[in-house]
Amino acid sequence: MSDTGERRNFYGRIRGKTLRASQKDYLAEDLGPLTLRGVTREENPTRAKLSLEFVKGPLWLEVGFGGGEHLVHMAAANPQVTIIGAEPFVNGIAMLLGKIRGAGVQNLWLHPGDVRDLFDVLPDACLTKVFLNYPDPWPKARHHRRRFVTPEYLGPLARITAPGAELRVATDIPDYVRQTLEEVPPAGFALEREAGLGGAWDDWLSTRYEQKALREGRQPHYLTFRRA
Repeated sequence: MSDTGERRNFYGRIRGKTLRASQKDYLAEDLGPLTLRGVTREENPTRAKLSLEFVKGPLWLEVGFGGGEHLVHMAAANPQVTIIGAEPFVNGIAMLLGKIRGAGVQNLWLHPGDVRDLFDVLPDACLTKVFLNYPDPWPKARHHRRRFVTPEYLGPLARITAPGAELRVATDIPDYVRQTLEEVPPAGFALEREAGLGGAWDDWLSTRYEQKALREGRQPHYLTFRRA
């Protein structure tokens, strides 16, 4: 929901295949303690900004973490950083929780819902790095407005990213690259680097989505932007 209380349309899946018993246990036992409070409208109808008392060190965000492998990798490699993962897909959340148990990382927080609700309540200029890895491509032209790289998402993201913050985008869809290059710079992020296969970031962990794309003959694109 927005600051005005206007209801938002949400597109995309919330649930997929039937969860395994272990995944149901992860959701029942681990999701609550790792979920940020004061993000949903039910918990925070006035959309008051979060206090960030939970943050230790720089604050990063991964939007749509999929199965969570990249998010856990980054958390384990950067224990001095606090990372928020936002994802509405229950199956992906369950997969992430299993990986968190396995890795034992303690610097992750979750928002299991629409990232726009999180954008509402994060304070200005609080993020120093943002990851957008293999977002939903919405391939049909009439659905391009649902993509993350549109003003509805980029405007609020610009507000909550600090000057000099890094925005990383990974995708295997050429038209998503086109729209990203068209839409992101006007929102206040300067293109710093564009690379293809073999040109990922030094600390990159190839995700299951990327591996699927490679098997199917699609090439990855890695875009790095810097907040002005």
